[in-house]
Amino acid sequence: MSAASSLLSEEQFLCSICLDVFTDPVAIPCGHNFCKSCITQHWDINAQCQCPMCKKRFDRRPELHVNTFISEMAAQFRKSAQTKASSCSDQQCVKPGEPVTCDVCTGTKLKALKSCLVCLASYCDTHLEPHQRIAGLKRHKLIDPVENLEGRICKDHDELLQLFCKTDQMCVCMVCTVLDHKPHHIVPLKEEYEEKKAELGKTEAETQQMIQERRLKIQEIKHSVELSKEDADREIADSVRVFTALMQSVERGQAELIETIQEKQKTTEKQAEGFIKELEQEISELMKRTAEVEQLSRTEDHLHLLQSFPSLNTPPHTKNWTEVSVHSSYEGTVRRAVAQLEETLSEEMEKLLEAELKRVQQYAVDVTLDPDTAHPELILSDDGKQVNHGDMKKNLPDNPERFSFCTCVLGKQSFSSGRFYYEVQVKGKTDWTLGVARGSINRKGKIISSPKNGYWNIWLRNGNEYKALSDPCVVLSLKTKPQKVGVFVDYEEGLVSFYDVDAAALIYSYTGCTFTEELYPYFSPSLNYGGKNSAPLIISSVNHTD
Repeated sequence: MSAASSLLSEEQFLCSICLDVFTDPVAIPCGHNFCKSCITQHWDINAQCQCPMCKKRFDRRPELHVNTFISEMAAQFRKSAQTKASSCSDQQCVKPGEPVTCDVCTGTKLKALKSCLVCLASYCDTHLEPHQRIAGLKRHKLIDPVENLEGRICKDHDELLQLFCKTDQMCVCMVCTVLDHKPHHIVPLKEEYEEKKAELGKTEAETQQMIQERRLKIQEIKHSVELSKEDADREIADSVRVFTALMQSVERGQAELIETIQEKQKTTEKQAEGFIKELEQEISELMKRTAEVEQLSRTEDHLHLLQSFPSLNTPPHTKNWTEVSVHSSYEGTVRRAVAQLEETLSEEMEKLLEAELKRVQQYAVDVTLDPDTAHPELILSDDGKQVNHGDMKKNLPDNPERFSFCTCVLGKQSFSSGRFYYEVQVKGKTDWTLGVARGSINRKGKIISSPKNGYWNIWLRNGNEYKALSDPCVVLSLKTKPQKVGVFVDYEEGLVSFYDVDAAALIYSYTGCTFTEELYPYFSPSLNYGGKNSAPLIISSVNHTD
């Protein structure tokens, strides 16, 4: 086991909460390991039961069992580390990086055990013995071994630096306090030492906290990379499936088109062969008639010519070929094949959009309306899930967060990273505006909704006029009138997308956005126009379909 543990790094045996080697390590359902007492205390302190590393939440607190394998590995690692530390703690030998040596030793210098502030010398265990035995030396001030003992003597007065001037933030001797630092705030070195030590303890705790936060962030980033890879693999699989289906459809359509054209050509050729056969037969009969006429014209028998003339002078029974032609029309053949391909592509697009909507719905968040931002004419439900325009302007405080001119309201929740999604019912409305907005937007006076002003919105006007309020505005042509609109934001990707939830269709996407501050869900039910637009905007619960 020691051979195996030597191949592992120290970081793999550290609990990311206490930053020490695992004690009674347990694995929680997401796969991450912690000391049993650390994760138990973490869950006792925090309201939510989730993993400190990947943030996965658990509906119920998992039952914890010590992972015996990791526990044995951690114990072996701890033992190995202690053995290594013990072998390096020989007090009689001077190691590289430990320059404080005994000032009395001759030949091989041994490591100093203590330094004397009175003698201004450092002593090993052997040469320190007089300071522990002789009464006069016992009164000397001994400290942990340090270099440059001369630096502990005041250069101006050749006295021991044993006081601290808080005014000038420097160490001083007794003479300094009487002369140069007489009116200053002077304290014993030990008092200042304790104060600074406490500050260092706080700094160390803060540093350890920063280390822990960064280790957790590393795990979070690694976890995000894993999720990103899963997304990438899924997208690749979907693209292969879709494009394979499209290529097969194209190949099948091409084969069917060629077969149709070839069948038409065969029919044309067969028809032409029939015409040619008829014509050849008529030519044969006409040539026979020509021979008979020619023979009769050379006869000298008057009676025979007159008797045969009527039958030879009668026009032969032939077909009128003037209007007969051979022609195959291929008009529209290719167009119909392409139309079929377009229909197949449309079906695949619908499948993709359905899958995309299901994926973004996994990032659903609970959004409620913030009454402190609502325009005074808006009416909010008690649960903060509905808003509509009223006829009366309420007497509300004009706080900085409140919209004073435009009839809109923001969500309470803000987002500055990751992805989030929510759905809003717009059924029965003729006018509305939905989207997200920066926290620093102007909320007083007239507002021009556009990305450069901090808004990423779409709206409906006059019952059937849809627009994306970009720079410039984009008119949206929708096949169906949305009854429920889904809003999805990917903060890091700079993406804001709107969906017709019932039709599983994409309405519009803002792409390539740059977000630098918190984003808030944005709602405007618009004016009620005498009751024509009185229906409320309703924040709906998201139905996670399989």
